[in-house]
Amino acid sequence: MFAAHAASGVVVEDRAERYYLGTHEVRAKDGYRTGFGGVDIGKGYVAVHLIPVYVHPDMLEAISPALRRRMQGKSCFNFRTEDDALLAELNSLIDAGAERFRGDGRLAPR
Repeated sequence: MFAAHAASGVVVEDRAERYYLGTHEVRAKDGYRTGFGGVDIGKGYVAVHLIPVYVHPDMLEAISPALRRRMQGKSCFNFRTEDDALLAELNSLIDAGAERFRGDGRLAPR
């Protein structure tokens, strides 16, 4: 899901239980790198963080009610079971988020 966009961003973590992709945007004052998103695999769930939906909340207008029910907070989606249809929808949302961040200059062009 996120690895498809790794060439456009910066891989911050790549471990079995956590994959996180950052942007090229870094604050000068403290070196903080803006995140793009990632996946955390917990004991009973998988959390998917997608920062573009926090920065551009209009992206959430088109998501299905089923995917919205998976939301925790403003940019996290939690899954306890595998649902191919919801994962496909989430993958499309990740792709759309990458395009928005490319447009913002936060991710490099393809």
